[in-house]
Amino acid sequence: MPQKEAKARIKINSLLTAAGWRFFDDENGKANIQLEPQVKIKKKQLDDFGEDFEKVVNGFVDFLLLDDKGFPFIVLEAKSESKEPLVGKEQAREYARSLCVRYVILSNGRIHYFWDIEKGNPQIISTIPTYQSLKDSKA
Repeated sequence: MPQKEAKARIKINSLLTAAGWRFFDDENGKANIQLEPQVKIKKKQLDDFGEDFEKVVNGFVDFLLLDDKGFPFIVLEAKSESKEPLVGKEQAREYARSLCVRYVILSNGRIHYFWDIEKGNPQIISTIPTYQSLKDSKA
């Protein structure tokens, strides 16, 4: 992983933790973040991602946030700090579709976008949403 993307991920890790997402089981519940679960996509889709994505048969979601039952809930696509997070939009859309996930977060550690792919375009956000806030907004 390039150093600039690693720096962005360290920041994203902190933001996720601050929003109540968990990398490990604790007194608040089970871990609800998976790092880079494998996602299979078609070669044509992969080629459409362009030069920003390693040309391999299987792609990887950077962060997969889980709901309270342990099912995929949000795809979070991380980019290096020097890149606009929106460059990962189509890549993240394909991951979300393959996992039947409605929500996407695009982030470079400094700038973040939240995207409800059923309702329009990514919107800039200042903080990572909590699980509860998104669960309540779906009701």
